[in-house]
Amino acid sequence: MVSTAESRHHNELNPIFKVNYRNLMIKSVLIANRGEIALRVIRACQELGLTTVAVYSKADADSLHVRFADEAVCIGPPESSKSYLNIPALIGAAEIAGVDAIHPGYGFLAENAAFADMVESMGLKFIGPSSKAIALMGDKPLAKARMKNAGVPVTPGSEGVVGSLAEARLVIQKIGYPVMIKAAAGGGGRGMRLVRNEEKLETSFEMARAEAETGFNNPDLYIEKFIENPRHVEIQVLADSYGNVIHLGERDCSIQRRHQKLIEESPSPAVDKELRAEMGGAAVEAAKAAGYESAGTVEFLLDKNGNFYFMEMNTRIQVEHPVTEMVTGLDLVKEQLRIAMGEKLSIKQEDIRFRGHAIECRINAEDPSRQFMPCPGLIESLHIPGGPGTRVDTHIYQGYHIPPYYDSLLAKLICWGDDREEARSRLIRSLGEMVIEPIKTTIHFHLQVVNNPEFISGKFDTGFIERNQDLLKKGLEESD
Repeated sequence: MVSTAESRHHNELNPIFKVNYRNLMIKSVLIANRGEIALRVIRACQELGLTTVAVYSKADADSLHVRFADEAVCIGPPESSKSYLNIPALIGAAEIAGVDAIHPGYGFLAENAAFADMVESMGLKFIGPSSKAIALMGDKPLAKARMKNAGVPVTPGSEGVVGSLAEARLVIQKIGYPVMIKAAAGGGGRGMRLVRNEEKLETSFEMARAEAETGFNNPDLYIEKFIENPRHVEIQVLADSYGNVIHLGERDCSIQRRHQKLIEESPSPAVDKELRAEMGGAAVEAAKAAGYESAGTVEFLLDKNGNFYFMEMNTRIQVEHPVTEMVTGLDLVKEQLRIAMGEKLSIKQEDIRFRGHAIECRINAEDPSRQFMPCPGLIESLHIPGGPGTRVDTHIYQGYHIPPYYDSLLAKLICWGDDREEARSRLIRSLGEMVIEPIKTTIHFHLQVVNNPEFISGKFDTGFIERNQDLLKKGLEESD
């Protein structure tokens, strides 16, 4: 439980001029998250004149988001299940601080419909879509059916949940192998199995069901046709409470390992103006069909023939949102806050102008030469790169101790250029400048990727890492 004795105020450490931003419906925001995204939300709130309240576990007492918020409340021990995933503790913190709204960031409870519903029932604003929209898009088979009815292209597969092995076989008879078995409540690559033939079906089905039950407390599965060597392309959308919806172009997230994104860029090398308009239009229709409000992302698989298929909708701000900000000049977190405050979108689709190219690398505390094993520990030496077109979103500092309890993301390095090659060159220069020692990180891994001929050509897909793992491993060994 939250203790008022553990609530800490930081106004004296963080003086900021509070502007009178219209007639605010929201004056104070609790950020139900940690790390760089908590700091990102705090900055956007402060620029809009909103008071911020951070929450932290005992492992995060010295984190920057705690220092730079106006107030901070300890919500429990280091384990996320007892702190950042502890809904009663978060609600208690909101009551103690007397906030008007809660921003969930990404991860943790950001797409938890029950949490959003509880926030709404307290009369607070959940800065994101409604709990109903989260529940709808979190139910993958139901979301797919809704998208299909709205005319959004969907991957061939089961009409809903597949309850047995016999049902799975009937679906596969219609669409053929290979197929993907997916957790209905899944995400982040968990509860997914690729099945290429009948011999592997039973084992894969049972393993996916067990993983879905363990990871999401829901064993339901559905089946989709597996698209060979696709690109993972997603569309950023903004939607207000007045029915206005726009898209902000695409991000290419095809460089990934085990369905976990590593590098994102905008625009996609595979998307031209006509395809962008088509995919963007589909994403807008998807958001409308979901009754969506806030910033969100519609994810598609893009095949080699230019056909795209709805995969899922992320009902939150995403890790990779800065690449969209860099090419559009918009602040997506501020847009979230303005929408939450009841404002109409200040921009129309025809107002959006795409400029240049941006690429983001996720810098994780992981050792790529040892299967990306997490590497927590003390940062003794740190240098953050700078210069034209370089942005770093991070919560770390020299002397910061990386805790072993949470996601290993340390920083997001985003580089912009007039074109893709300039952005890539700046990224190489910035990666070369970046120092986080003695922690093992993915910095050298990213250098190997962005210098790879396949990446340079822009002609890659989601199988890039698998195809190039031997070359990447050799490069990493040489850099040690």
